[in-house]
Amino acid sequence: MDLDLRHTKEIDIHKKEINMGAGGRMQVSPPSKKSETDNIKRVPCETPPFTVGELKKAIPPHCFKRSIPRSFSYLIWDIIIASCFYYVATTYFPLLPHPLSYFAWPLYWACQGCVLTGVWVIAHECGHTTPSATTSGWTTPSASSSTPSSSHRRHHSNTGSLERDEVFVPKKKSDIKWYGKYLNNPLGRTVMLTVQFTLGWPLYLAFNVSGRPYDGGFACHFHPNAPIYNDRERLQIYISDAGILAVCYGLYRYAAVQGVASMVCFYGVPLLIVNGFLVLITYLQHTHPSLPHYDSSEWDWLRGALATVDRDYGILNKVFHNITDTHVAHHLFSTMPHYHAMEATKAIKPILGEYYQFDGTPVVKAMWREAKECIYVEPDRQGEKKDL
Repeated sequence: MDLDLRHTKEIDIHKKEINMGAGGRMQVSPPSKKSETDNIKRVPCETPPFTVGELKKAIPPHCFKRSIPRSFSYLIWDIIIASCFYYVATTYFPLLPHPLSYFAWPLYWACQGCVLTGVWVIAHECGHTTPSATTSGWTTPSASSSTPSSSHRRHHSNTGSLERDEVFVPKKKSDIKWYGKYLNNPLGRTVMLTVQFTLGWPLYLAFNVSGRPYDGGFACHFHPNAPIYNDRERLQIYISDAGILAVCYGLYRYAAVQGVASMVCFYGVPLLIVNGFLVLITYLQHTHPSLPHYDSSEWDWLRGALATVDRDYGILNKVFHNITDTHVAHHLFSTMPHYHAMEATKAIKPILGEYYQFDGTPVVKAMWREAKECIYVEPDRQGEKKDL
């Protein structure tokens, strides 16, 4: 029996009939109020008619070649831009008339947060590449209080799996708490999204909040002996923790000289924006009404890797080194450098066909829609009929 688990919108008080159509696809009869997702075409859940090897052959060979000078040039460029923002803020902001500072600081925070998100994206890429990127792959996550990418590698190995994926795994309908229906309203969604984008990343790292459950102890990403890591990875966590402690000490010394307020303005708020973007980007890459999720009886790596979506962030696509609009290709070939991902995406789209998902919905609108519509998943079984 074909089993395909997909996002389903929260039911309203009146019952809606679910008809299981041909091919095991779930069809929801429309409620009284038209849903924003009614016209969204779902990604096929059948085994793709192509292989990873065929996709790789369609991509020009140079797209898989990494250049250390070119890779470092993106990091250096981002650091130069971030340094320029810092220089402007420290040199000219104190000279501004008092009311203008209320406009200048938010502009600095937004710009610096976006650029530093790009720095983090480069660090993320280092986790997928060779030891030649070790230095930048250690330094840049430490500056953002992040850890090595062990759990992220497992995410790439288990994308779309309800049992083994690491991030933004939707709940089954049977696991929705009794209070869930009281949160799916404008006020509840606003509170949940605010917490998710401000505290979500540190809570995930410190307490594995929203992460997959682990047996055998406290799942903290900063703890070298946490069940998240195997024995080969524990030394990396000690090194990562040392880097984070070094950054914390540097911030302490800066605050002691310049003051806590200065440290918060120049580093703290941009860090919050980086954290928010990390969660937002990941959330929208793996949460969409068209995407399937699979249990262990149906999941395989290729179908799981295709259970992601490319998004359009406008000019921020370039600032974020195209992690936003080439994520499908990234999941298929995670060691490919970001500066070849656009070319690779264009090469594989004709082969992927309906299996490729791109959504150009404005980010804020998409975020709100997904929070409203993508509540839980249900089995999509052929030849069955039931009432909710």
